[in-house]
Amino acid sequence: MKKYEAMVLSCMDPRFQTKVFNYLKSKKLSGKYSSFTIAGGAIGVTHKKFKKWHSTFWENLETSIKLHRIRKLIVLNHKDCGAAKIANNGKKFNSLIENKIHKKSFENIKKILKKKHPNLKATFKTLIK
Repeated sequence: MKKYEAMVLSCMDPRFQTKVFNYLKSKKLSGKYSSFTIAGGAIGVTHKKFKKWHSTFWENLETSIKLHRIRKLIVLNHKDCGAAKIANNGKKFNSLIENKIHKKSFENIKKILKKKHPNLKATFKTLIK
């Protein structure tokens, strides 16, 4: 069983894939992580609008811990996120509101990780598109 550094949670947005790749490469993680890509990244696995997706992520994280013996979760969100707009329920949307949605999604993951996997380290970052 091979050991990897981390699991990466990121958004499925095609505009974001090169940014994710380059960020992970800059951290010298190429070939050293498993990935979970879903609309909204952290928003998709924590916001009530996407509730049906939540257990899929947490089960996948469990699998990565068991199979890949990861020690870290890297969560990468991005600006101009369509899932953030959906999570905002069609209300007035701007960068300040989007930042709050991203921040809340990160806080929710931290809270759940503390309960489920207290020894798993986590990094959170919102990348500019």
